Formats: sequence, C-alpha cells, structure tokens
Amino acid sequence: MARGYFSLVLHAHLPFVRHPEDPTVMEERWLYEAITGTYLPLLQVFEGLAHDGVRYRATVSLSAPLLAMLTDDLLKERYAAHLDDLILLAEKEMTRTRPEPAYFRLAEMYFHRFQALRHTWRCHDGNLVEAFRKLQDGGRLEVITSTATHGFFPLMDRNWAALRAQVHTAADQYERHFGRRSPGMWLGECGYVPGCDEILREAAVRYFLVDTHAIVLGDRQPQYGVYAPVYCPSGVAAFARDTESSQQVWSAKEGYPGDPLYRDFYRDIGFDLPLDYVGPHVHPEGIRMYTGVKYHAITHDKLHDKWIYDPAAARSRAGLHASHFRGNREKQVEALAAHMDRPPVVVSPYDAELYGHWWFEGPQFLDDLFRQLHHDQTAVECLTPGDYLARHPTNQVVTPSLSSWGRKGYADYWCNESNAWTWQHAHVAAERMVELARRSPSASGLELRALNQAARELLLAQSSDWAFIMSTGTTVPYATRRFNEHIVRFTRLYDDLKGGKLSEAAVAEMEAQDNIFPQVDYRIYAT
Repeated sequence: MARGYFSLVLHAHLPFVRHPEDPTVMEERWLYEAITGTYLPLLQVFEGLAHDGVRYRATVSLSAPLLAMLTDDLLKERYAAHLDDLILLAEKEMTRTRPEPAYFRLAEMYFHRFQALRHTWRCHDGNLVEAFRKLQDGGRLEVITSTATHGFFPLMDRNWAALRAQVHTAADQYERHFGRRSPGMWLGECGYVPGCDEILREAAVRYFLVDTHAIVLGDRQPQYGVYAPVYCPSGVAAFARDTESSQQVWSAKEGYPGDPLYRDFYRDIGFDLPLDYVGPHVHPEGIRMYTGVKYHAITHDKLHDKWIYDPAAARSRAGLHASHFRGNREKQVEALAAHMDRPPVVVSPYDAELYGHWWFEGPQFLDDLFRQLHHDQTAVECLTPGDYLARHPTNQVVTPSLSSWGRKGYADYWCNESNAWTWQHAHVAAERMVELARRSPSASGLELRALNQAARELLLAQSSDWAFIMSTGTTVPYATRRFNEHIVRFTRLYDDLKGGKLSEAAVAEMEAQDNIFPQVDYRIYAT
C-alpha cells in the first residue's frame, strides 16, 4: 500500500487572443507556440502512457479562454497552416545545414518532430479539447477549468456579482465541452479571497488550489500543514502547493530546466539567421520572432558561445532528473507519513506551458517520471485532488487567507505603479454591468444581444493577463490596447443601452470580434 500521494496539476492558460481582422497579429502566435510546444506533446505523452499500460493520474486545468480558443474554427485553421509552415521551414533547414552534420541532425529532428505533431493534430481532427475529454473519460486525467477570464479575485471582491459571473460562466462552458461539472476550479493566479468559495459551491465545484501560505496563515492552524486539504466553511476543499517539490522544478538556481545540457529557449534561428532567409516564416513586416527551431544548449548564462544541443544527452539528463524527483517524493512521503493518520498528499501545480514550450524536455521528464512511479517503487501513488476527496472525505475546516501565487504572495503583481490605473475603470464597468442586468431582467432581441456582449467585454477587460503583462514589461502596448478596447466597447454598449440608441451593425461587429462565451447570460450579474 502506498505511503503517500503525488498530485501533479498542470494549469494550461493563455489570454483570449483572436483577431479575425488581422492574421498577422503577433500575439496570436502565443496559442500556436503553446499547442506546438506543450499541448500536443503532452497529449502524446499521456496517450503513450495509456497505450503502454502505465498507471497514472494527473490533473490538467484548461482555462476558460483556452477552451474557447482551442475550439474556435478560425484559430484551428490558422494553426494548421502554421504547423505546415514549420514543416516547410525544417525542410529548408535540412537543405541549408547538410554540409554541417551536427546542425543537420537537429534540423532532421525538427522535421520529424513537426510531422509527428501534425499527425497527432490530424488524428484528433484538430479538436484537442475532445482529446483531453477522452483521457478524462478513460480514467487517466482529471480535467478542470479556471475562472472565466482568469480574473484576479483579491482585487475584484468589491463586486461579488462580478465574481459569480467569472465562476458560473466558466463552469457552464466546461459542462458543455465535457458533459459534466468541473470537479475543481483554478482561481486566476491562485488568487483567493475569503468567501469566494461560496460561489464555487453554488457552481458545484468541489475544490480549488492555493499557494502554501494561504493554508499556513489561515484562520486556524492546519493540523497536517499543506499535506492534506482543508474544507472552507462552505464545504469546498482547498489544496495547497507543496514548496519542496515545486522548488525542484521552478527554482531559477536549483530547478531542473536550467541544466546546461537542456535546449536553450532564447537562441532561435528567427533571430540568428539572415532576415531574407527566415522572412517568410516570421512576421510579414520583417519583425523577427521565435520559430521554434533552436540549435543550442543552455550551456551558461551568456546568449552566445553556446554548445550545440545534443538531444541524446538531454534525454538522458531528463531521465536522471525524473529519478531524482521521484526519489525525493518517496523520502518526503515516508517522513510525512510517520506523523499523520492518513497518507500525505504532495500537490505540485505548475503552468503547463513550462513543460515543452519553455522547458523543451519537460514532457519527456513527465513521461519518465510516471513510468518510474509505475515500475520502480510502491511508496508513492499518483492521484488527483478529486480522487483524494473520494478516499478521504473527512478533513479539517479552515478559512484560507487572502493570497495568490504571484510575487510576494498577495496582489503586488496585479496592482502596482504599472497597472493600478486599470482597476478604477474595471470596477466602474462591473458596477454598470450590474445596473444594466437589474434594469432589464428579461431582455430580448437586439437588447439581449447587446447585454450579453457587454458581459463579454467586461469579462475580457477583467483578464488578469493584461495587468500581469504590464508588470513584466513585455508586450505592454498590446495589453494596454486590449484592456482599453474592451472598456471602450463596454462603455459604448452601456451608453447605447441607457440611451435607447443601439446599432445592430455595431453590436454585430463586436460579436464577431469578441466571440468568447457564446452562451453567456447577462442575468448572472443581476444576483
């Protein structure tokens, strides 16, 4: 019998980026790169493990915006063309590098890799959500979702109707895709504010995840620390992140992804080769971009003077790291189990995009890890938070503290000198949405369409990603533009609804542009 449990949670999320009016918008490539680097490789790993009879359980959180994008016909069509272009680029690279055997072998590797990814894509007819559903229905994965647009709850609690809309809109969308209610929900940025679990209970959500200090600094001392969930007064369970296992992967100094043998993310032929050569495969205006074809290992901190990437050496190192991680989990649960009356659960949540996109060998690491857990030990069993609650339904009641998993553990990253200005506009818009919903409890026709679109624009403005990007200082102009566009569209709808001067053409244009959540119901804001 297992001495303890290991619960891997991969949170897959991107902001809703869809530009039907302009296929060259660079930010749309975020989705294409994540599908190529992470979502398809993870599917290949999970399906390969199932084919080989390896017992495993893991949790995958597909955020609500990501579900919307993965099921959008326009984006699927554009991604298929992007994947075809990657294969053409790899073919060109095989020709260019033929005189250089070390580079040629890598170009050939990318050619076969991209072809294999396209085969997986076509086997599922481009419907990755259905592929994950099959793995859930087959007992391999527990798929959950996030709040509707990854809203950051600790800064939204002045308007609980807005919190309810974030939860119920996402839960309803999940049920349409998966035929059941989401067993858990990822709160945007793991942002918890006391009381929001009552809304999760309303939506039939059984658990959520928080950072370590949310439980440790709760309203009473947790008997088992973070190695057993706690129930909020609402009856919804909170699972806390284990610092030790997370540190081994996330840490910039100690984490596995920084090993010098692994592939370097930042050295890419999109920047290294002449623009007239890579031009057809980057932005049409000649803006250099990552292509996904990278020939160098991390080596050291310098961008240049790097080793040529050796896939065999990196593959071997991933196996060693998986063995190290697995051995540490065995020691960890053995030590914890000696002081508990139940098996401890080690919860390890990560951004899914770490595995494959940022850490190229990440999916191989997970494949090795699950195989080792299956074949090489008996102390640690893989399960999901839902599995744990089914086995151990009695747990301590604790109200977690307000918290997030961001810098400093609270709201600093989403409200600082770079982005504080957004919140006053978001709060006013949320109050106006409640006003509109209560003013028109049974709208129909064009008014109904306008009210539902106003709800979409508000939800999109509330995305935590815009404030996050402003803090990181990366694509700040895009984040600023997106936030302002949604606030402006919402305000126009508000004014037109109040003034009785709705334009069918204007509403239709917004519906075509921001088509997330086609089944949204504005009435959720009336409660």
